[in-house]
Amino acid sequence: MNYTLHQLHVFLTISQTQSITKAAEVLHLTQPAISIQLKNFQDQFEIPLTEVISRRIYLTDFGWEIARAAEKILNETHAINNRILAYKGLLHGKLKVSVVSTGKYVMPYFLSDFLRKHEGIELVMDVTNRQKVISSLANNEVDFALMSIIPHQLGVNYLELMPNKLFLVGRRPDQPVPPDTTPQLLEKLPLIYREAGSGTRSMMEAFIADHQLVVRKRLELTSNEAVKQALLAGLGYSIMPLIGIRNELLNNDLQIIPIEGLPLQTSWMLIWHKDKKLSPVAEAYVQSLEEHKEQIIEQGFGWCKLF
Repeated sequence: MNYTLHQLHVFLTISQTQSITKAAEVLHLTQPAISIQLKNFQDQFEIPLTEVISRRIYLTDFGWEIARAAEKILNETHAINNRILAYKGLLHGKLKVSVVSTGKYVMPYFLSDFLRKHEGIELVMDVTNRQKVISSLANNEVDFALMSIIPHQLGVNYLELMPNKLFLVGRRPDQPVPPDTTPQLLEKLPLIYREAGSGTRSMMEAFIADHQLVVRKRLELTSNEAVKQALLAGLGYSIMPLIGIRNELLNNDLQIIPIEGLPLQTSWMLIWHKDKKLSPVAEAYVQSLEEHKEQIIEQGFGWCKLF
């Protein structure tokens, strides 16, 4: 067999995308170039790797076996190269992180100094919903996840980064609120919810259930940013993380409404699967956070002490 690592990479990408066109987009190559690489790779096997049905490409059973082998070879090659660089005192490779949507206000601050010091590291960060973050961890697609609630369905290790406080928030102070600081105030307000499955939604629903409240849900939205825009438009109120509304609070566009029992508090945590074998890059990142997280919090999130 005279296949190259490049051919393995091309074939693995085809298996993942199940499309010559999409593989070309991912690899920044032309479709003819991908087709030539696939043909050259196929010529080294007597058994077909792919088949075309209704103008779509599919892997054969044998093709899937070769794709899995290609993935193992490429992963081992990357690991060897990274180990060599590590012994030279250099860090090189990918750092893959999956972040729940509200975590986009947090994660960049805990990455910037580390990436600045190690220019050979490529960051791949996916900002998505909680269920997809958990799936990425379970399927070993990422090194780390950033979440505020531990996924107990998985065995994980974690590093606590900083507090995550949730307040009842509404429009600017000229919007009147009934003079009530008990949890029962929530029964009088139109509430805006995050989507089912989000950590913020879980915390809000737990608070409502704990106080046996009967509330009115006006809207359900799929991101912290969407909830914030709805609040700014005066569509209702929501229990939401402080971390995403800094400018709106400082500019007096939104207000925190005092309620007994609030703020709710969890912690932002860097999480990884307990069986995950961390790469040199990932190990160095955890070590860097352990050493510098307090400094990062003070520099990036000192403003949180105002609320």
